[in-house]
Amino acid sequence: MTQLDESAKRALAWPGDPETAVESCTPAQARQQYLDSFAGIQWPLEEVAEMLERRVGAIRVKIWRGQAAPRQGAPALLYLHGGGFVIGAPETHEDICRTLANMAGAVVVSPDYRLAPEHPFPAAIDDCAATLVWMTEQADALGIDPSRIIVGGDSAGGNLAAVVALLARDGQVPAVIGQVLIYPVTDQLQAADSYSRYAEGFGLTAAAMKWFQDHYLPEAASRSDWRASPLSAMSLAGVAPAFVILAGHDVLVDEGAGYAERLSREAQATSRTWPGQIHGFVSKRRAIPEAQEALEAIAMAWRTMDPALTR
Repeated sequence: MTQLDESAKRALAWPGDPETAVESCTPAQARQQYLDSFAGIQWPLEEVAEMLERRVGAIRVKIWRGQAAPRQGAPALLYLHGGGFVIGAPETHEDICRTLANMAGAVVVSPDYRLAPEHPFPAAIDDCAATLVWMTEQADALGIDPSRIIVGGDSAGGNLAAVVALLARDGQVPAVIGQVLIYPVTDQLQAADSYSRYAEGFGLTAAAMKWFQDHYLPEAASRSDWRASPLSAMSLAGVAPAFVILAGHDVLVDEGAGYAERLSREAQATSRTWPGQIHGFVSKRRAIPEAQEALEAIAMAWRTMDPALTR
């Protein structure tokens, strides 16, 4: 086993009152705790050219236009936030969204999709799919090119991004030209060896993952559905090119690596692992300098998916 990076150790020991383990909270308590704590370990938010809020039916959507983004025909990213399908919001991942909007000169759209247990599987998928449909229908008003949309997300959001990319391949939602999966959930059976290796002591715990699973997928039979566990999809052939980011000390690393391997074999994908890092490191730039490297790697991968960005 590799050693934890010093920055990861610093993030795990970040000053402040210890958080209550998520599995000991109610969903409402866990959501509030996350909202109260996330900003302290992120850099101050970058300035963007424009920030808007819109509604897609009942879904609240936040939109950031990067400083170098054109007013019309801009590339776009549908970003799906993490949080185990139970916690989180566009605001908890605004640092990532603003930074990528500026790095790529793009428009980033993030929906406040419905959360479990009030809205279990597949409600979040439906909301994310509806947001992609809306982005293409409102492309002129948003100033984006509907043929230059990629989808991305972290953790639970990485799961949702992978599912949306597969739905796009199958013609059930508009096409996307790429996918960015940041330490994604890909196997809800939670049987990979990394669940034992990193069960506790590295931030996200195996117990927390079980708590998230029980809320999002209360029916055990749904956990093997490919829309919950994209690693179980019959085929990944034809799906949009992917860039997968993994953290070496993460309960999700084995399933994420397995999905990246399948994507490389059946479709097109590159992946990069930060061996000494923990789950969530990309959202912790104040403590973890490697987060900036990861964001720059995403921007570079985006240029590969959308060659027009390099012109």
